[in-house]
Amino acid sequence: MNELLPLPVILPLFGAGATLMLSRRPQAQRAVSSTVLAAVAAVSAVLLVQTDRDGPQVMWVGAWPEPLGISLVADRLSALMLLVSSLVTLAVLAYSIGQGMTGDSREKTPVSIYHPTFLVLVAGVSNAFLAGDLFNLFVSFEMLLFASYVLLTLGGTGPRVRAGTIYVVVSLMSSALFLLTIAVVYAATGALNLAQLAGRLQEIDPGVALLIQLLLLTTFAIKAAIFPLSFWLPDSYPTAPAPVTAVFAGLLTKVGVYAILRVQTLLFPDEPLTDLLLWVALATMVIGILGAIAQSDIKRMLSFTLVSHIGFMVFGIGLATEAGVSGAIFYVAHHITIQTALFLVVGLIERRAGSTALLRLGGLARLSPMIAVMFFVPAMNLAGVPPLSGFLGKVGLLQAGLDAGTPLAHVLVAGGVLTSLLTLYAVAKTWSLAFWRTPEQAHETAAALRAGEGSSPSGSEIVRHHDHVHVGIATFGSRDLDEAERVHDGDDPVRDLHQLLADDALPPEVPRSMTVPTVGLIAAGLLLTLVAGPLFGYTDRAAADLLDRTPYLSAVLGSTPADGADR
Repeated sequence: MNELLPLPVILPLFGAGATLMLSRRPQAQRAVSSTVLAAVAAVSAVLLVQTDRDGPQVMWVGAWPEPLGISLVADRLSALMLLVSSLVTLAVLAYSIGQGMTGDSREKTPVSIYHPTFLVLVAGVSNAFLAGDLFNLFVSFEMLLFASYVLLTLGGTGPRVRAGTIYVVVSLMSSALFLLTIAVVYAATGALNLAQLAGRLQEIDPGVALLIQLLLLTTFAIKAAIFPLSFWLPDSYPTAPAPVTAVFAGLLTKVGVYAILRVQTLLFPDEPLTDLLLWVALATMVIGILGAIAQSDIKRMLSFTLVSHIGFMVFGIGLATEAGVSGAIFYVAHHITIQTALFLVVGLIERRAGSTALLRLGGLARLSPMIAVMFFVPAMNLAGVPPLSGFLGKVGLLQAGLDAGTPLAHVLVAGGVLTSLLTLYAVAKTWSLAFWRTPEQAHETAAALRAGEGSSPSGSEIVRHHDHVHVGIATFGSRDLDEAERVHDGDDPVRDLHQLLADDALPPEVPRSMTVPTVGLIAAGLLLTLVAGPLFGYTDRAAADLLDRTPYLSAVLGSTPADGADR
Protein backbone atom coordinates (compact mmCIF):
# COMPACT_ATOMS: atom_id res chain seq x y z
CA MET A 1 0.00 0.00 0.00
CA ASN A 2 1.23 3.48 -0.87
CA GLU A 3 -0.12 6.22 1.40
CA LEU A 4 0.83 8.89 -1.16
CA LEU A 5 -1.81 7.78 -3.66
CA PRO A 6 -4.85 9.61 -2.23
CA LEU A 7 -2.94 12.87 -1.67
CA PRO A 8 -3.36 14.27 -5.24
CA VAL A 9 -7.12 14.01 -4.65
CA ILE A 10 -7.41 14.78 -0.93
CA LEU A 11 -5.09 17.80 -0.85
CA PRO A 12 -7.05 19.79 -3.49
CA LEU A 13 -10.37 18.91 -1.82
CA PHE A 14 -9.14 20.07 1.57
CA GLY A 15 -7.67 23.12 -0.13
CA ALA A 16 -11.05 23.85 -1.74
CA GLY A 17 -12.71 23.79 1.66
CA ALA A 18 -10.02 25.99 3.18
CA THR A 19 -10.19 28.58 0.40
CA LEU A 20 -13.97 28.66 0.69
CA MET A 21 -13.67 29.50 4.38
CA LEU A 22 -11.09 32.16 3.48
CA SER A 23 -13.37 33.79 0.92
CA ARG A 24 -12.84 37.25 2.46
CA ARG A 25 -9.07 36.89 2.58
CA PRO A 26 -7.87 36.70 -1.03
CA GLN A 27 -4.18 36.67 -0.13
CA ALA A 28 -4.70 33.66 2.14
CA GLN A 29 -6.68 31.96 -0.63
CA ARG A 30 -3.86 32.44 -3.08
CA ALA A 31 -1.33 31.10 -0.58
CA VAL A 32 -3.42 28.00 0.16
CA SER A 33 -4.09 27.24 -3.51
CA SER A 34 -0.45 27.68 -4.51
CA THR A 35 0.80 25.54 -1.62
CA VAL A 36 -1.68 22.77 -2.37
CA LEU A 37 -0.82 22.58 -6.06
CA ALA A 38 2.91 22.67 -5.34
CA ALA A 39 2.42 19.79 -2.90
CA VAL A 40 0.43 17.82 -5.50
CA ALA A 41 3.25 18.36 -8.02
CA ALA A 42 5.82 17.12 -5.49
CA VAL A 43 3.74 14.01 -4.68
CA SER A 44 3.27 13.33 -8.39
CA ALA A 45 7.03 13.51 -8.96
CA VAL A 46 7.61 10.98 -6.18
CA LEU A 47 4.96 8.65 -7.63
CA LEU A 48 6.60 8.94 -11.05
CA VAL A 49 9.90 7.72 -9.62
CA GLN A 50 8.27 4.97 -7.57
CA THR A 51 6.20 3.56 -10.41
CA ASP A 52 9.14 3.55 -12.78
CA ARG A 53 11.34 1.83 -10.20
CA ASP A 54 8.94 -0.48 -8.36
CA GLY A 55 5.98 -0.93 -10.68
CA PRO A 56 2.32 0.06 -10.18
CA GLN A 57 1.34 1.41 -6.76
CA VAL A 58 -2.05 0.44 -5.31
CA MET A 59 -4.13 1.57 -2.36
CA TRP A 60 -7.53 0.22 -1.34
CA VAL A 61 -9.66 2.97 0.18
CA GLY A 62 -12.32 2.52 2.86
CA ALA A 63 -11.10 -0.69 4.52
CA TRP A 64 -13.48 -2.79 2.43
CA PRO A 65 -12.43 -6.35 1.56
CA GLU A 66 -10.47 -6.50 -1.65
CA PRO A 67 -11.57 -6.13 -4.39
CA LEU A 68 -14.92 -4.71 -3.21
CA GLY A 69 -13.52 -1.35 -2.15
CA ILE A 70 -12.29 1.62 -4.14
CA SER A 71 -8.83 1.11 -5.55
CA LEU A 72 -6.45 3.90 -6.46
CA VAL A 73 -3.78 2.76 -8.89
CA ALA A 74 -0.74 4.63 -10.18
CA ASP A 75 1.34 3.10 -12.94
CA ARG A 76 3.82 4.75 -15.30
CA LEU A 77 1.06 6.21 -17.46
CA SER A 78 -1.07 7.69 -14.68
CA ALA A 79 1.99 8.99 -12.78
CA LEU A 80 3.21 10.86 -15.86
CA MET A 81 -0.24 12.33 -16.45
CA LEU A 82 -0.42 13.38 -12.80
CA LEU A 83 2.92 15.16 -12.94
CA VAL A 84 2.25 16.99 -16.19
CA SER A 85 -1.26 18.04 -15.14
CA SER A 86 -0.12 19.27 -11.72
CA LEU A 87 2.65 21.41 -13.21
CA VAL A 88 0.29 22.86 -15.80
CA THR A 89 -2.43 23.69 -13.25
CA LEU A 90 0.17 25.32 -11.00
CA ALA A 91 1.29 27.54 -13.89
CA VAL A 92 -2.32 28.42 -14.76
CA LEU A 93 -3.04 29.31 -11.14
CA ALA A 94 -0.01 31.61 -11.05
CA TYR A 95 -1.19 33.22 -14.28
CA SER A 96 -4.69 33.82 -12.94
CA ILE A 97 -3.30 35.29 -9.71
CA GLY A 98 -1.13 37.62 -11.75
CA GLN A 99 -4.16 38.67 -13.75
CA GLY A 100 -5.54 40.25 -10.60
CA MET A 101 -8.89 38.51 -10.82
CA THR A 102 -10.10 34.99 -11.41
CA GLY A 103 -10.98 35.50 -15.01
CA ASP A 104 -11.43 38.76 -16.83
CA SER A 105 -10.50 41.56 -14.48
CA ARG A 106 -13.01 43.91 -16.11
CA GLU A 107 -15.83 41.67 -14.92
CA LYS A 108 -14.75 41.76 -11.28
CA THR A 109 -15.42 38.08 -10.74
CA PRO A 110 -15.07 37.25 -7.04
CA VAL A 111 -11.91 35.35 -6.25
CA SER A 112 -13.77 33.36 -3.60
CA ILE A 113 -15.54 31.44 -6.39
CA TYR A 114 -12.48 30.74 -8.47
CA HIS A 115 -10.05 29.14 -6.03
CA PRO A 116 -12.32 26.44 -4.50
CA THR A 117 -13.72 25.54 -7.91
CA PHE A 118 -10.29 25.37 -9.52
CA LEU A 119 -9.06 23.04 -6.77
CA VAL A 120 -12.11 20.79 -7.19
CA LEU A 121 -11.26 20.62 -10.88
CA VAL A 122 -7.70 19.56 -10.03
CA ALA A 123 -9.01 16.91 -7.64
CA GLY A 124 -11.29 15.54 -10.37
CA VAL A 125 -8.45 15.34 -12.88
CA SER A 126 -6.19 13.57 -10.36
CA ASN A 127 -8.93 11.15 -9.37
CA ALA A 128 -9.56 10.28 -13.01
CA PHE A 129 -5.91 9.37 -13.53
CA LEU A 130 -5.83 7.24 -10.36
CA ALA A 131 -9.27 5.60 -10.59
CA GLY A 132 -9.11 1.82 -10.53
CA ASP A 133 -12.80 1.20 -11.23
CA LEU A 134 -15.42 2.56 -13.60
CA PHE A 135 -17.67 4.10 -10.96
CA ASN A 136 -14.82 6.08 -9.41
CA LEU A 137 -13.96 7.26 -12.92
CA PHE A 138 -17.57 8.38 -13.30
CA VAL A 139 -17.30 10.32 -10.03
CA SER A 140 -14.19 12.01 -11.41
CA PHE A 141 -16.07 13.13 -14.52
CA GLU A 142 -18.87 14.53 -12.38
CA MET A 143 -16.39 16.52 -10.32
CA LEU A 144 -14.99 17.91 -13.55
CA LEU A 145 -18.48 18.76 -14.81
CA PHE A 146 -19.43 20.65 -11.66
CA ALA A 147 -16.21 22.65 -11.57
CA SER A 148 -16.16 23.21 -15.33
CA TYR A 149 -19.61 24.75 -15.46
CA VAL A 150 -18.77 27.24 -12.72
CA LEU A 151 -15.47 28.18 -14.34
CA LEU A 152 -16.96 28.48 -17.83
CA THR A 153 -19.60 30.93 -16.66
CA LEU A 154 -17.36 33.17 -14.54
CA GLY A 155 -18.54 36.73 -14.91
CA GLY A 156 -22.06 35.71 -15.91
CA THR A 157 -21.91 37.25 -19.40
CA GLY A 158 -24.44 36.12 -21.99
CA PRO A 159 -21.94 34.36 -24.30
CA ARG A 160 -20.35 32.52 -21.38
CA VAL A 161 -23.66 31.33 -19.96
CA ARG A 162 -24.76 30.24 -23.43
CA ALA A 163 -21.50 28.37 -24.07
CA GLY A 164 -21.60 26.88 -20.58
CA THR A 165 -25.13 25.64 -21.21
CA ILE A 166 -24.03 23.84 -24.37
CA TYR A 167 -21.13 22.30 -22.49
CA VAL A 168 -23.31 21.15 -19.59
CA VAL A 169 -26.00 19.66 -21.83
CA VAL A 170 -23.42 17.64 -23.75
CA SER A 171 -21.65 16.61 -20.54
CA LEU A 172 -24.91 15.52 -18.91
CA MET A 173 -25.72 13.41 -21.96
CA SER A 174 -22.30 11.75 -21.78
CA SER A 175 -22.74 11.23 -18.02
CA ALA A 176 -26.11 9.55 -18.58
CA LEU A 177 -24.51 7.34 -21.23
CA PHE A 178 -21.68 6.51 -18.84
CA LEU A 179 -24.17 5.51 -16.11
CA LEU A 180 -26.01 3.32 -18.60
CA THR A 181 -22.71 1.72 -19.58
CA ILE A 182 -21.82 1.08 -15.94
CA ALA A 183 -25.20 -0.62 -15.44
CA VAL A 184 -24.64 -2.82 -18.49
CA VAL A 185 -21.11 -3.70 -17.36
CA TYR A 186 -22.23 -4.66 -13.85
CA ALA A 187 -25.19 -6.65 -15.14
CA ALA A 188 -22.96 -8.57 -17.54
CA THR A 189 -19.92 -9.15 -15.29
CA GLY A 190 -20.87 -8.41 -11.68
CA ALA A 191 -17.84 -6.14 -11.30
CA LEU A 192 -16.70 -2.59 -11.95
CA ASN A 193 -13.06 -2.85 -10.89
CA LEU A 194 -10.91 -2.50 -13.99
CA ALA A 195 -8.55 -5.31 -13.02
CA GLN A 196 -11.45 -7.68 -12.42
CA LEU A 197 -13.11 -6.65 -15.66
CA ALA A 198 -9.93 -7.50 -17.56
CA GLY A 199 -10.65 -11.16 -16.82
CA ARG A 200 -14.43 -11.26 -16.74
CA LEU A 201 -15.01 -9.52 -20.06
CA GLN A 202 -13.19 -12.40 -21.71
CA GLU A 203 -15.82 -14.81 -20.41
CA ILE A 204 -19.06 -13.11 -21.45
CA ASP A 205 -20.83 -13.20 -24.81
CA PRO A 206 -18.63 -11.49 -27.46
CA GLY A 207 -21.57 -9.44 -28.68
CA VAL A 208 -22.19 -8.04 -25.21
CA ALA A 209 -18.49 -7.32 -24.79
CA LEU A 210 -18.49 -5.44 -28.12
CA LEU A 211 -21.51 -3.41 -27.02
CA ILE A 212 -19.74 -2.48 -23.77
CA GLN A 213 -16.64 -1.47 -25.68
CA LEU A 214 -18.61 0.74 -28.07
CA LEU A 215 -20.52 2.36 -25.18
CA LEU A 216 -17.28 3.14 -23.33
CA LEU A 217 -15.60 4.48 -26.44
CA THR A 218 -18.57 6.71 -27.25
CA THR A 219 -18.66 8.10 -23.71
CA PHE A 220 -14.96 8.86 -23.65
CA ALA A 221 -14.98 10.17 -27.23
CA ILE A 222 -17.40 12.91 -26.13
CA LYS A 223 -15.06 13.83 -23.28
CA ALA A 224 -12.04 13.80 -25.60
CA ALA A 225 -13.83 15.82 -28.33
CA ILE A 226 -13.23 13.20 -31.03
CA PHE A 227 -14.99 13.74 -34.35
CA PRO A 228 -17.96 13.61 -34.90
CA LEU A 229 -18.58 14.17 -31.17
CA SER A 230 -16.41 17.31 -31.02
CA PHE A 231 -19.03 19.83 -32.15
CA TRP A 232 -19.43 21.30 -28.68
CA LEU A 233 -15.80 22.28 -28.02
CA PRO A 234 -15.15 25.23 -30.39
CA ASP A 235 -18.28 26.98 -29.11
CA SER A 236 -17.64 26.29 -25.42
CA TYR A 237 -13.98 27.00 -24.74
CA PRO A 238 -13.27 30.37 -26.49
CA THR A 239 -15.78 32.36 -24.41
CA ALA A 240 -14.25 31.45 -21.02
CA PRO A 241 -11.61 33.56 -19.23
CA ALA A 242 -8.07 32.97 -20.47
CA PRO A 243 -6.84 30.82 -17.52
CA VAL A 244 -9.99 28.68 -17.67
CA THR A 245 -9.74 28.18 -21.42
CA ALA A 246 -6.08 27.26 -21.04
CA VAL A 247 -6.59 24.57 -18.42
CA PHE A 248 -9.65 23.18 -20.22
CA ALA A 249 -7.84 22.98 -23.55
CA GLY A 250 -4.73 21.51 -22.01
CA LEU A 251 -6.24 18.97 -19.64
CA LEU A 252 -9.92 18.08 -19.88
CA THR A 253 -9.89 16.48 -23.31
CA LYS A 254 -6.78 14.51 -22.30
CA VAL A 255 -8.74 12.89 -19.47
CA GLY A 256 -10.97 11.40 -22.15
CA VAL A 257 -7.95 10.29 -24.18
CA TYR A 258 -6.44 8.72 -21.04
CA ALA A 259 -9.69 6.81 -20.38
CA ILE A 260 -9.74 5.47 -23.95
CA LEU A 261 -6.11 4.39 -23.69
CA ARG A 262 -6.73 2.70 -20.34
CA VAL A 263 -9.83 0.70 -21.30
CA GLN A 264 -8.52 -0.23 -24.75
CA THR A 265 -5.28 -1.72 -23.46
CA LEU A 266 -6.57 -3.19 -20.19
CA LEU A 267 -10.10 -4.37 -20.98
CA PHE A 268 -10.08 -5.08 -24.72
CA PRO A 269 -6.60 -6.24 -25.71
CA ASP A 270 -7.85 -8.85 -28.18
CA GLU A 271 -10.64 -6.80 -29.78
CA PRO A 272 -9.25 -3.27 -29.96
CA LEU A 273 -11.45 -2.08 -32.90
CA THR A 274 -8.29 -0.73 -34.47
CA ASP A 275 -9.80 0.03 -37.88
CA LEU A 276 -12.64 2.04 -36.35
CA LEU A 277 -10.24 4.03 -34.18
CA LEU A 278 -7.91 4.72 -37.09
CA TRP A 279 -10.71 6.00 -39.32
CA VAL A 280 -11.99 8.19 -36.50
CA ALA A 281 -8.44 9.48 -35.89
CA LEU A 282 -8.09 10.39 -39.57
CA ALA A 283 -11.41 12.25 -39.64
CA THR A 284 -10.58 14.07 -36.40
CA MET A 285 -7.19 15.22 -37.69
CA VAL A 286 -8.27 16.39 -41.11
CA ILE A 287 -11.68 17.90 -40.36
CA GLY A 288 -10.39 19.60 -37.22
CA ILE A 289 -7.52 21.32 -39.01
CA LEU A 290 -9.74 22.36 -41.93
CA GLY A 291 -11.97 24.04 -39.37
CA ALA A 292 -8.95 25.79 -37.87
CA ILE A 293 -7.91 27.23 -41.23
CA ALA A 294 -11.35 28.75 -41.72
CA GLN A 295 -11.35 30.69 -38.43
CA SER A 296 -10.79 34.42 -38.06
CA ASP A 297 -10.40 34.38 -34.28
CA ILE A 298 -7.28 33.09 -32.55
CA LYS A 299 -9.17 31.31 -29.77
CA ARG A 300 -11.44 29.46 -32.19
CA MET A 301 -8.47 28.59 -34.42
CA LEU A 302 -6.68 27.03 -31.46
CA SER A 303 -9.86 25.23 -30.38
CA PHE A 304 -10.08 23.55 -33.77
CA THR A 305 -6.38 22.64 -33.73
CA LEU A 306 -7.02 21.11 -30.31
CA VAL A 307 -9.66 18.85 -31.85
CA SER A 308 -7.39 18.06 -34.77
CA HIS A 309 -4.43 17.01 -32.66
CA ILE A 310 -6.55 14.72 -30.51
CA GLY A 311 -6.58 12.67 -33.71
CA PHE A 312 -2.81 12.10 -33.41
CA MET A 313 -3.30 10.56 -29.96
CA VAL A 314 -6.15 8.33 -31.16
CA PHE A 315 -3.92 7.33 -34.09
CA GLY A 316 -1.34 5.92 -31.68
CA ILE A 317 -3.98 4.15 -29.60
CA GLY A 318 -5.61 2.68 -32.69
CA LEU A 319 -2.34 1.17 -33.89
CA ALA A 320 -2.37 -0.99 -30.73
CA THR A 321 1.41 -1.46 -30.96
CA GLU A 322 4.06 -0.61 -28.41
CA ALA A 323 5.51 2.11 -30.65
CA GLY A 324 2.06 3.57 -31.34
CA VAL A 325 0.99 3.63 -27.69
CA SER A 326 4.36 5.09 -26.66
CA GLY A 327 4.03 7.82 -29.28
CA ALA A 328 0.50 8.59 -28.09
CA ILE A 329 1.64 8.96 -24.47
CA PHE A 330 4.53 11.23 -25.49
CA TYR A 331 2.21 13.33 -27.62
CA VAL A 332 -0.33 13.70 -24.80
CA ALA A 333 2.38 15.07 -22.47
CA HIS A 334 3.63 17.40 -25.21
CA HIS A 335 0.17 18.63 -26.18
CA ILE A 336 -0.97 19.36 -22.63
CA THR A 337 2.01 21.66 -22.18
CA ILE A 338 1.96 23.41 -25.55
CA GLN A 339 -1.78 23.87 -25.88
CA THR A 340 -2.04 25.37 -22.40
CA ALA A 341 0.87 27.72 -23.12
CA LEU A 342 -0.73 28.91 -26.36
CA PHE A 343 -4.03 29.74 -24.72
CA LEU A 344 -2.22 31.64 -21.97
CA VAL A 345 -0.39 33.65 -24.64
CA VAL A 346 -3.73 34.38 -26.31
CA GLY A 347 -4.91 35.70 -22.95
CA LEU A 348 -1.94 38.08 -22.97
CA ILE A 349 -2.85 39.18 -26.49
CA GLU A 350 -6.43 39.86 -25.45
CA ARG A 351 -5.35 41.82 -22.40
CA ARG A 352 -2.77 43.84 -24.34
CA ALA A 353 -4.79 44.39 -27.50
CA GLY A 354 -8.39 44.03 -26.37
CA SER A 355 -9.41 41.40 -28.91
CA THR A 356 -8.45 38.05 -30.42
CA ALA A 357 -10.25 38.65 -33.74
CA LEU A 358 -7.69 38.63 -36.55
CA LEU A 359 -9.57 41.33 -38.47
CA ARG A 360 -9.02 43.68 -35.53
CA LEU A 361 -5.37 42.89 -34.90
CA GLY A 362 -2.24 44.11 -36.62
CA GLY A 363 1.18 45.46 -35.77
CA LEU A 364 1.38 43.57 -32.47
CA ALA A 365 5.01 42.67 -33.09
CA ARG A 366 5.80 46.36 -32.75
CA LEU A 367 3.35 46.88 -29.92
CA SER A 368 4.69 43.93 -27.89
CA PRO A 369 7.68 42.05 -29.34
CA MET A 370 7.83 39.76 -26.31
CA ILE A 371 4.27 38.49 -26.83
CA ALA A 372 5.08 37.98 -30.51
CA VAL A 373 7.96 35.67 -29.60
CA MET A 374 5.91 33.97 -26.88
CA PHE A 375 3.24 33.06 -29.43
CA PHE A 376 5.65 32.09 -32.20
CA VAL A 377 7.66 29.49 -30.24
CA PRO A 378 4.81 27.25 -28.99
CA ALA A 379 2.94 27.75 -32.28
CA MET A 380 5.87 26.30 -34.19
CA ASN A 381 6.09 23.53 -31.60
CA LEU A 382 2.41 22.72 -32.12
CA ALA A 383 2.94 22.65 -35.87
CA GLY A 384 5.81 20.18 -35.46
CA VAL A 385 8.71 22.24 -36.79
CA PRO A 386 12.04 20.40 -36.28
CA PRO A 387 13.62 19.82 -33.85
CA LEU A 388 10.91 20.72 -31.33
CA SER A 389 9.00 18.16 -29.26
CA GLY A 390 5.95 18.41 -31.52
CA PHE A 391 8.08 17.24 -34.42
CA LEU A 392 9.59 14.40 -32.38
CA GLY A 393 6.18 13.23 -31.14
CA LYS A 394 4.74 13.22 -34.65
CA VAL A 395 7.76 11.42 -36.04
CA GLY A 396 7.31 8.74 -33.38
CA LEU A 397 3.65 8.28 -34.34
CA LEU A 398 4.31 8.34 -38.09
CA GLN A 399 7.13 5.82 -37.71
CA ALA A 400 4.81 3.57 -35.73
CA GLY A 401 2.28 3.82 -38.56
CA LEU A 402 4.89 2.90 -41.14
CA ASP A 403 6.04 -0.03 -38.99
CA ALA A 404 2.45 -1.30 -38.78
CA GLY A 405 2.60 -1.68 -42.54
CA THR A 406 -1.14 -1.86 -43.23
CA PRO A 407 -2.77 0.22 -45.99
CA LEU A 408 -4.95 2.04 -43.45
CA ALA A 409 -1.93 2.87 -41.30
CA HIS A 410 -0.22 4.33 -44.37
CA VAL A 411 -3.30 6.45 -45.05
CA LEU A 412 -3.07 7.73 -41.46
CA VAL A 413 0.59 8.58 -41.98
CA ALA A 414 -0.33 10.66 -45.04
CA GLY A 415 -3.17 12.27 -43.07
CA GLY A 416 -0.78 13.08 -40.24
CA VAL A 417 1.69 14.76 -42.59
CA LEU A 418 -1.10 16.77 -44.23
CA THR A 419 -2.47 17.81 -40.83
CA SER A 420 0.97 18.95 -39.70
CA LEU A 421 1.44 21.08 -42.83
CA LEU A 422 -2.00 22.62 -42.47
CA THR A 423 -1.35 23.30 -38.79
CA LEU A 424 1.80 25.15 -39.78
CA TYR A 425 -0.21 27.14 -42.32
CA ALA A 426 -2.92 28.00 -39.75
CA VAL A 427 -0.55 29.22 -37.03
CA ALA A 428 1.75 30.99 -39.51
CA LYS A 429 -1.24 32.82 -41.01
CA THR A 430 -2.38 33.81 -37.53
CA TRP A 431 1.06 35.08 -36.54
CA SER A 432 1.44 36.97 -39.81
CA LEU A 433 -1.92 38.73 -39.55
CA ALA A 434 -1.84 39.56 -35.85
CA PHE A 435 1.85 40.35 -35.43
CA TRP A 436 3.68 40.83 -38.70
CA ARG A 437 1.41 42.90 -40.91
CA THR A 438 1.38 46.63 -40.35
CA PRO A 439 -1.58 48.58 -38.95
CA GLU A 440 -1.95 50.19 -42.40
CA GLN A 441 -2.46 46.80 -44.02
CA ALA A 442 -4.89 45.75 -41.32
CA HIS A 443 -6.83 48.99 -41.72
CA GLU A 444 -7.03 48.55 -45.49
CA THR A 445 -8.33 45.00 -45.03
CA ALA A 446 -11.03 46.11 -42.62
CA ALA A 447 -12.01 49.03 -44.85
CA ALA A 448 -12.25 46.78 -47.89
CA LEU A 449 -14.41 44.28 -46.02
CA ARG A 450 -16.75 46.97 -44.81
CA ALA A 451 -16.92 48.53 -48.26
CA GLY A 452 -17.86 45.09 -49.60
CA GLU A 453 -20.69 44.98 -47.09
CA GLY A 454 -22.04 48.23 -48.48
CA SER A 455 -21.04 50.51 -45.61
CA SER A 456 -18.38 53.15 -45.41
CA PRO A 457 -15.38 52.53 -43.18
CA SER A 458 -16.01 55.52 -40.97
CA GLY A 459 -14.27 55.99 -37.65
CA SER A 460 -16.59 54.53 -35.00
CA GLU A 461 -17.75 51.67 -37.27
CA ILE A 462 -14.21 50.43 -37.76
CA VAL A 463 -12.82 50.96 -34.34
CA ARG A 464 -15.56 50.33 -31.80
CA HIS A 465 -16.11 46.75 -30.60
CA HIS A 466 -17.97 46.03 -27.34
CA ASP A 467 -16.19 47.87 -24.51
CA HIS A 468 -12.97 48.52 -26.43
CA VAL A 469 -11.87 50.99 -29.05
CA HIS A 470 -9.67 49.88 -31.94
CA VAL A 471 -7.57 52.25 -34.01
CA GLY A 472 -6.24 50.99 -37.33
CA ILE A 473 -6.87 47.49 -35.94
CA ALA A 474 -4.40 47.99 -33.10
CA THR A 475 -6.40 48.09 -29.86
CA PHE A 476 -6.79 50.08 -26.70
CA GLY A 477 -8.17 49.36 -23.29
CA SER A 478 -11.30 51.09 -22.02
CA ARG A 479 -9.23 53.41 -19.84
CA ASP A 480 -7.87 54.99 -23.03
CA LEU A 481 -11.36 55.58 -24.41
CA ASP A 482 -11.29 59.37 -24.23
CA GLU A 483 -7.95 59.68 -25.98
CA ALA A 484 -8.96 57.19 -28.66
CA GLU A 485 -12.26 58.94 -29.37
CA ARG A 486 -10.41 62.25 -29.70
CA VAL A 487 -8.09 60.69 -32.26
CA HIS A 488 -10.97 59.26 -34.26
CA ASP A 489 -12.24 62.75 -34.99
CA GLY A 490 -9.42 63.05 -37.51
CA ASP A 491 -9.54 62.10 -41.17
CA ASP A 492 -6.68 59.59 -41.12
CA PRO A 493 -6.98 56.85 -38.49
CA VAL A 494 -3.71 55.22 -39.55
CA ARG A 495 -1.78 58.49 -39.17
CA ASP A 496 -3.41 59.02 -35.79
CA LEU A 497 -2.39 55.50 -34.75
CA HIS A 498 1.23 56.33 -35.49
CA GLN A 499 0.85 59.48 -33.40
CA LEU A 500 -0.47 57.45 -30.46
CA LEU A 501 2.37 54.98 -30.86
CA ALA A 502 4.82 57.83 -30.81
CA ASP A 503 3.14 59.37 -27.76
CA ASP A 504 3.20 56.00 -25.96
CA ALA A 505 -0.56 56.24 -25.37
CA LEU A 506 -1.12 52.51 -25.68
CA PRO A 507 -1.95 50.40 -22.63
CA PRO A 508 1.04 49.23 -20.58
CA GLU A 509 2.57 45.81 -21.00
CA VAL A 510 0.83 42.92 -19.24
CA PRO A 511 2.03 42.25 -15.69
CA ARG A 512 5.18 40.23 -15.26
CA SER A 513 3.25 37.94 -12.91
CA MET A 514 1.25 36.81 -15.97
CA THR A 515 4.15 36.52 -18.39
CA VAL A 516 6.41 34.51 -16.04
CA PRO A 517 4.16 31.41 -15.77
CA THR A 518 3.48 31.61 -19.50
CA VAL A 519 7.20 31.71 -20.27
CA GLY A 520 7.64 28.84 -17.83
CA LEU A 521 5.22 26.63 -19.77
CA ILE A 522 6.85 27.59 -23.07
CA ALA A 523 10.21 26.67 -21.57
CA ALA A 524 8.73 23.36 -20.38
CA GLY A 525 7.73 22.64 -23.97
CA LEU A 526 11.30 23.32 -25.08
CA LEU A 527 12.58 21.17 -22.23
CA LEU A 528 10.54 18.26 -23.60
CA THR A 529 12.71 18.55 -26.71
CA LEU A 530 15.91 18.32 -24.68
CA VAL A 531 14.73 15.32 -22.65
CA ALA A 532 12.93 13.62 -25.53
CA GLY A 533 15.28 10.61 -25.42
CA PRO A 534 14.74 9.74 -21.74
CA LEU A 535 11.05 10.62 -22.02
CA PHE A 536 10.57 8.32 -24.98
CA GLY A 537 12.36 5.62 -22.99
CA TYR A 538 9.86 6.16 -20.18
CA THR A 539 6.86 6.09 -22.52
CA ASP A 540 8.21 2.93 -24.15
CA ARG A 541 8.24 1.24 -20.74
CA ALA A 542 4.77 2.59 -19.98
CA ALA A 543 3.47 1.28 -23.31
CA ALA A 544 5.02 -2.14 -22.72
CA ASP A 545 3.30 -2.36 -19.32
CA LEU A 546 -0.05 -1.30 -20.78
CA LEU A 547 0.02 -3.89 -23.55
CA ASP A 548 1.36 -6.62 -21.27
CA ARG A 549 -1.28 -5.89 -18.55
CA THR A 550 0.45 -8.23 -16.10
CA PRO A 551 2.11 -5.51 -13.96
CA TYR A 552 -1.21 -3.73 -13.45
CA LEU A 553 -3.24 -6.88 -12.77
CA SER A 554 -0.65 -8.37 -10.45
CA ALA A 555 -0.43 -5.17 -8.45
CA VAL A 556 -4.19 -4.86 -8.02
CA LEU A 557 -5.27 -8.49 -7.73
CA GLY A 558 -2.05 -10.37 -7.20
CA SER A 559 -3.05 -12.71 -10.03
CA THR A 560 -3.25 -13.17 -13.78
CA PRO A 561 -6.34 -12.05 -15.68
CA ALA A 562 -7.83 -15.52 -15.70
CA ASP A 563 -7.27 -16.03 -11.99
CA GLY A 564 -8.53 -12.56 -11.16
CA ALA A 565 -11.79 -13.10 -12.99
CA ASP A 566 -13.23 -15.16 -10.16
CA ARG A 567 -12.24 -12.92 -7.30
